[in-house]
Amino acid sequence: MSVIYEPRGKAKEYCELAVNLYHGCDHGCLYCYAPNATYKSREEFSKPKLRAGIIEAIKKDSGQAGMTGKEVLLCFTCDPYSPFACGTDITSRAIMALHDGGVNINILSKGGLRCVRDFDILKSGDKFGQTLTFMDEADSSEWEPGAATPAARILCLEEAHERGIFTWASLEPVIKPETTLHIIEQTHEFVDMFKVGKWNHDKRANEIDWRDFGTKAVTLLKKLNKKYMIKKDLAAYL
Repeated sequence: MSVIYEPRGKAKEYCELAVNLYHGCDHGCLYCYAPNATYKSREEFSKPKLRAGIIEAIKKDSGQAGMTGKEVLLCFTCDPYSPFACGTDITSRAIMALHDGGVNINILSKGGLRCVRDFDILKSGDKFGQTLTFMDEADSSEWEPGAATPAARILCLEEAHERGIFTWASLEPVIKPETTLHIIEQTHEFVDMFKVGKWNHDKRANEIDWRDFGTKAVTLLKKLNKKYMIKKDLAAYL
Protein backbone atom coordinates (compact mmCIF):
# COMPACT_ATOMS: atom_id res chain seq x y z
CA MET A 1 0.00 0.00 0.00
CA SER A 2 1.57 3.28 -1.14
CA VAL A 3 -0.15 6.35 0.32
CA ILE A 4 2.47 9.07 -0.12
CA TYR A 5 2.16 10.10 -3.74
CA GLU A 6 3.32 12.68 -6.25
CA PRO A 7 0.45 15.03 -7.13
CA ARG A 8 -0.34 15.67 -10.77
CA GLY A 9 -1.43 18.78 -12.64
CA LYS A 10 -2.46 21.86 -10.69
CA ALA A 11 -2.00 20.19 -7.31
CA LYS A 12 1.72 19.69 -7.91
CA GLU A 13 2.23 23.45 -7.75
CA TYR A 14 1.60 23.25 -4.00
CA CYS A 15 3.91 20.44 -2.95
CA GLU A 16 6.10 17.68 -4.38
CA LEU A 17 4.45 14.93 -2.34
CA ALA A 18 1.17 14.47 -0.49
CA VAL A 19 -0.89 12.05 1.55
CA ASN A 20 -4.65 11.99 2.14
CA LEU A 21 -5.54 10.69 5.58
CA TYR A 22 -9.29 10.36 5.08
CA HIS A 23 -11.78 9.44 2.37
CA GLY A 24 -14.02 12.51 1.98
CA CYS A 25 -14.53 15.71 3.97
CA ASP A 26 -17.42 17.22 5.92
CA HIS A 27 -16.67 20.89 5.22
CA GLY A 28 -19.26 20.87 2.46
CA CYS A 29 -17.52 23.54 0.36
CA LEU A 30 -19.64 24.41 -2.67
CA TYR A 31 -16.58 24.99 -4.83
CA CYS A 32 -14.77 21.76 -3.91
CA TYR A 33 -13.27 19.80 -6.82
CA ALA A 34 -12.49 16.70 -4.76
CA PRO A 35 -15.82 14.82 -5.16
CA ASN A 36 -15.34 14.76 -8.92
CA ALA A 37 -11.63 14.02 -8.59
CA THR A 38 -12.37 11.00 -6.38
CA TYR A 39 -15.39 9.86 -8.43
CA LYS A 40 -17.85 10.34 -5.58
CA SER A 41 -21.16 12.13 -5.33
CA ARG A 42 -21.15 15.19 -3.09
CA GLU A 43 -23.43 13.37 -0.66
CA GLU A 44 -21.07 10.41 -0.40
CA PHE A 45 -17.99 12.62 -0.21
CA SER A 46 -19.49 14.66 2.67
CA LYS A 47 -19.47 11.55 4.89
CA PRO A 48 -15.74 11.06 5.52
CA LYS A 49 -14.13 7.82 6.63
CA LEU A 50 -10.75 6.88 8.02
CA ARG A 51 -8.37 5.30 5.55
CA ALA A 52 -7.74 1.79 6.82
CA GLY A 53 -4.13 1.13 7.81
CA ILE A 54 -3.08 4.69 6.99
CA ILE A 55 -0.52 5.13 9.80
CA GLU A 56 1.22 1.85 9.06
CA ALA A 57 1.33 2.73 5.36
CA ILE A 58 2.81 6.17 6.12
CA LYS A 59 5.51 4.58 8.25
CA LYS A 60 6.36 2.21 5.41
CA ASP A 61 6.43 4.91 2.73
CA SER A 62 8.31 7.52 4.76
CA GLY A 63 10.92 4.93 5.76
CA GLN A 64 11.96 4.32 2.16
CA ALA A 65 15.36 5.43 0.90
CA GLY A 66 15.44 9.00 -0.35
CA MET A 67 12.53 10.25 1.74
CA THR A 68 14.62 12.11 4.34
CA GLY A 69 14.18 15.85 3.92
CA LYS A 70 11.25 15.52 1.53
CA GLU A 71 8.13 17.60 2.11
CA VAL A 72 4.69 15.97 2.29
CA LEU A 73 1.45 17.93 2.22
CA LEU A 74 -1.52 17.06 4.46
CA CYS A 75 -3.91 16.95 2.55
CA PHE A 76 -5.34 17.55 -0.96
CA THR A 77 -8.67 15.69 -1.12
CA CYS A 78 -9.57 15.98 2.56
CA ASP A 79 -8.85 18.29 5.48
CA PRO A 80 -6.62 17.06 8.33
CA TYR A 81 -8.63 19.24 10.74
CA SER A 82 -12.21 18.94 9.52
CA PRO A 83 -14.84 18.34 12.23
CA PHE A 84 -14.68 14.62 11.48
CA ALA A 85 -10.89 14.52 11.53
CA CYS A 86 -10.76 16.25 14.91
CA GLY A 87 -12.73 13.37 16.37
CA THR A 88 -9.68 11.16 15.81
CA ASP A 89 -5.96 11.27 16.61
CA ILE A 90 -4.97 10.18 13.11
CA THR A 91 -3.56 13.55 12.04
CA SER A 92 -1.32 13.78 15.11
CA ARG A 93 -0.11 10.22 14.60
CA ALA A 94 0.51 10.87 10.91
CA ILE A 95 2.66 13.91 11.70
CA MET A 96 4.75 11.92 14.16
CA ALA A 97 5.10 8.99 11.75
CA LEU A 98 6.32 11.31 8.98
CA HIS A 99 8.77 12.97 11.35
CA ASP A 100 10.11 9.55 12.33
CA GLY A 101 10.89 9.01 8.66
CA GLY A 102 12.75 12.32 8.46
CA VAL A 103 9.99 13.93 6.38
CA ASN A 104 8.94 17.59 6.65
CA ILE A 105 5.25 18.43 7.06
CA ASN A 106 3.28 20.95 5.03
CA ILE A 107 -0.28 21.37 6.33
CA LEU A 108 -3.16 22.90 4.39
CA SER A 109 -6.46 23.24 6.23
CA LYS A 110 -9.60 25.28 6.79
CA GLY A 111 -9.71 24.04 10.37
CA GLY A 112 -8.86 27.29 12.14
CA LEU A 113 -8.19 26.89 15.84
CA ARG A 114 -8.84 23.15 15.61
CA CYS A 115 -5.29 22.93 14.24
CA VAL A 116 -3.54 24.42 17.28
CA ARG A 117 -3.58 21.10 19.10
CA ASP A 118 -0.69 19.87 16.92
CA PHE A 119 1.49 22.97 16.93
CA ASP A 120 3.63 21.55 19.72
CA ILE A 121 4.68 18.59 17.56
CA LEU A 122 5.59 20.61 14.45
CA LYS A 123 9.32 21.06 13.92
CA SER A 124 11.73 23.34 12.13
CA GLY A 125 11.23 22.77 8.41
CA ASP A 126 7.50 22.20 8.73
CA LYS A 127 4.95 24.61 7.23
CA PHE A 128 1.41 25.47 8.20
CA GLY A 129 -1.19 26.91 5.84
CA GLN A 130 -4.82 27.92 5.83
CA THR A 131 -7.11 28.44 2.85
CA LEU A 132 -8.45 32.00 3.04
CA THR A 133 -11.44 32.72 0.83
CA PHE A 134 -13.62 35.28 2.61
CA MET A 135 -13.54 37.82 5.41
CA ASP A 136 -17.29 37.90 6.01
CA GLU A 137 -18.59 35.03 8.14
CA ALA A 138 -21.92 34.95 6.29
CA ASP A 139 -20.15 34.38 2.97
CA SER A 140 -18.06 31.62 4.49
CA SER A 141 -21.12 29.95 6.04
CA GLU A 142 -22.80 29.92 2.64
CA TRP A 143 -19.87 28.59 0.62
CA GLU A 144 -17.98 26.41 3.15
CA PRO A 145 -20.44 25.61 5.96
CA GLY A 146 -18.35 23.04 7.82
CA ALA A 147 -15.08 24.97 7.72
CA ALA A 148 -13.83 27.18 10.53
CA THR A 149 -14.78 30.85 10.32
CA PRO A 150 -12.44 33.27 8.53
CA ALA A 151 -11.62 34.90 11.86
CA ALA A 152 -10.63 31.56 13.40
CA ARG A 153 -8.37 30.71 10.47
CA ILE A 154 -6.66 34.08 10.71
CA LEU A 155 -6.19 33.74 14.47
CA CYS A 156 -4.69 30.30 13.91
CA LEU A 157 -2.14 31.69 11.46
CA GLU A 158 -1.24 34.39 13.98
CA GLU A 159 -0.72 31.75 16.67
CA ALA A 160 1.44 29.63 14.39
CA HIS A 161 3.55 32.63 13.42
CA GLU A 162 4.05 33.58 17.07
CA ARG A 163 5.32 30.06 17.73
CA GLY A 164 7.90 30.37 14.98
CA ILE A 165 6.13 28.07 12.49
CA PHE A 166 6.44 29.00 8.81
CA THR A 167 2.98 30.16 7.73
CA TRP A 168 1.36 30.39 4.34
CA ALA A 169 -2.05 31.15 2.90
CA SER A 170 -3.74 29.51 -0.05
CA LEU A 171 -5.76 32.21 -1.81
CA GLU A 172 -7.83 29.89 -3.98
CA PRO A 173 -10.57 29.90 -5.06
CA VAL A 174 -10.80 33.65 -5.57
CA ILE A 175 -14.55 34.22 -5.62
CA LYS A 176 -14.49 37.90 -4.67
CA PRO A 177 -11.23 39.44 -5.94
CA GLU A 178 -11.44 42.59 -3.82
CA THR A 179 -11.93 40.43 -0.73
CA THR A 180 -8.80 38.43 -1.55
CA LEU A 181 -6.78 41.64 -1.85
CA HIS A 182 -8.19 42.74 1.51
CA ILE A 183 -7.16 39.40 3.02
CA ILE A 184 -3.57 39.99 1.93
CA GLU A 185 -3.61 43.45 3.50
CA GLN A 186 -5.03 42.15 6.78
CA THR A 187 -2.78 39.09 7.17
CA HIS A 188 0.60 39.95 5.65
CA GLU A 189 2.26 40.65 8.99
CA PHE A 190 1.96 37.03 10.09
CA VAL A 191 1.71 35.10 6.82
CA ASP A 192 5.16 34.27 5.45
CA MET A 193 4.04 33.29 1.95
CA PHE A 194 0.93 33.64 -0.22
CA LYS A 195 -0.05 31.21 -2.98
CA VAL A 196 -2.54 32.90 -5.28
CA GLY A 197 -4.81 31.15 -7.75
CA LYS A 198 -8.17 31.85 -9.36
CA TRP A 199 -11.60 30.21 -9.41
CA ASN A 200 -12.00 27.10 -11.51
CA HIS A 201 -14.77 24.64 -12.34
CA ASP A 202 -17.49 27.32 -12.30
CA LYS A 203 -18.72 29.35 -15.26
CA ARG A 204 -19.24 32.37 -12.99
CA ALA A 205 -15.46 32.69 -12.84
CA ASN A 206 -15.53 33.81 -16.48
CA GLU A 207 -17.12 37.08 -15.36
CA ILE A 208 -14.01 38.07 -13.39
CA ASP A 209 -11.21 40.16 -14.93
CA TRP A 210 -8.34 37.87 -13.95
CA ARG A 211 -5.66 40.06 -15.52
CA ASP A 212 -6.81 42.99 -13.41
CA PHE A 213 -6.94 40.92 -10.24
CA GLY A 214 -3.61 39.23 -10.85
CA THR A 215 -1.88 42.52 -11.56
CA LYS A 216 -3.29 44.09 -8.39
CA ALA A 217 -2.33 41.04 -6.31
CA VAL A 218 1.27 41.01 -7.55
CA THR A 219 1.61 44.77 -7.09
CA LEU A 220 0.31 44.53 -3.52
CA LEU A 221 2.50 41.56 -2.59
CA LYS A 222 5.60 43.29 -3.94
CA LYS A 223 4.70 46.47 -2.07
CA LEU A 224 4.40 44.46 1.15
CA ASN A 225 7.67 42.63 0.36
CA LYS A 226 6.02 39.22 0.72
CA LYS A 227 7.02 35.88 -0.71
CA TYR A 228 4.39 34.67 -3.13
CA MET A 229 3.58 32.17 -5.84
CA ILE A 230 1.13 32.84 -8.66
CA LYS A 231 -0.47 29.60 -9.81
CA LYS A 232 -0.23 28.81 -13.51
CA ASP A 233 -3.97 29.25 -14.11
CA LEU A 234 -3.75 32.87 -12.96
CA ALA A 235 -0.26 33.52 -14.36
CA ALA A 236 -1.61 32.80 -17.85
CA TYR A 237 -3.51 36.11 -17.65
CA LEU A 238 -0.48 38.18 -16.68
